[in-house]
Amino acid sequence: MTPVELSRTVLGAVRRAVDDGVLDVAVPERVKVTAPGPGGCGDYATNIALQLSRPAGQPPLHVAEILRTRLAASDGVRDVVVTGPGFLNITLGGAAGVDLVADILRRGPRYGFVDEPSGEVVHLRAPCEVRAVVVMDVVGRLLRSQGVGVRTSYEGGVVEGEWITVLGVPGCGDEGVPGQAASSAGHVVQPVPAPASPLHLGPDAGRWALLHPAGHDRPRISDEHLVQREGNPLFRVRYAHARIRALSRNAADLGFRAEPGPIEPDGDPAHPAGAPAHPTGAPTPRNPQAATPHPLLHPLADHPRVLAQAAAHRAPDRLARHLVSVADAVLPLLPAVLPRGAEKPSATHRARLALAEAAGAVLAGGLSLLGIDAPEHL
Repeated sequence: MTPVELSRTVLGAVRRAVDDGVLDVAVPERVKVTAPGPGGCGDYATNIALQLSRPAGQPPLHVAEILRTRLAASDGVRDVVVTGPGFLNITLGGAAGVDLVADILRRGPRYGFVDEPSGEVVHLRAPCEVRAVVVMDVVGRLLRSQGVGVRTSYEGGVVEGEWITVLGVPGCGDEGVPGQAASSAGHVVQPVPAPASPLHLGPDAGRWALLHPAGHDRPRISDEHLVQREGNPLFRVRYAHARIRALSRNAADLGFRAEPGPIEPDGDPAHPAGAPAHPTGAPTPRNPQAATPHPLLHPLADHPRVLAQAAAHRAPDRLARHLVSVADAVLPLLPAVLPRGAEKPSATHRARLALAEAAGAVLAGGLSLLGIDAPEHL
């Protein structure tokens, strides 16, 4: 179950409570679910009870209990715990992570894309400035990934030369969607201009330098984006993808392939056997149904929401930062994917490989939307 699906499930619980006459509120359009905060537990948490408390005229804990009983009965939800002033902490069914990985592997780099056209057409306009042109190119890609038709045009000049050959931007505004007009006056893409030309960085580092900072921040155009070290976010993202592809090739040489399945925390190199997996020193549970979900599952499940928000807010930097989070979450897993020494490939190895390949699919799809190469080797 993805965060989007869980949000709909929580909304369903609110709607049932309203229909049963125990809550007198307007059902909100959406519910935000996040990773549990300090003092929380489970896979996800939401503060919907606190939001509905005042309009319902009831204490937050009472509203939370009303929603807890209905949410706990929902398919795919294993447990719901109320903490603090009324936070709902949700634990998904034991197969939720397995289903998520299987869904990502099935969809590949298009995971998070919307398959059906929305019918909306947006007209994007940008001044003829290198950062604005690159950002508009990626905003157009993001909108198209969400089923939105896009028309683009440049103002105050013509894009030509190395902006096209090096940075890969379109040479002229496209003609949009035949037979459809833009739904509004359009949107002007005008981030803070680049202080210098990024052409000397090449296509990948050049685009990253312009896209990774938020639009209102001044980009740093320097050779730091070319350094192949851990401190370079672009390097970590591309290195993670290349490592995952190498592991897939090595696994094929060893005669096994990815198969989604549960991963016990003892198999996670971040929680070696015999070491506490919790800051309180509590032992790692050995029952996969009770185990803490792998930390990589949260950013993978969040990917569709990130794409939708990056498109809606015309903010490619949200996607760039999200890819860094995915890379940082998957890198600690990779040393334990392949068997070591005399070990034979097991179900755990196949499950780890599936989880890694799911992260690779997200990284590949995200880098493609940014117009950056996802390398097979690095």
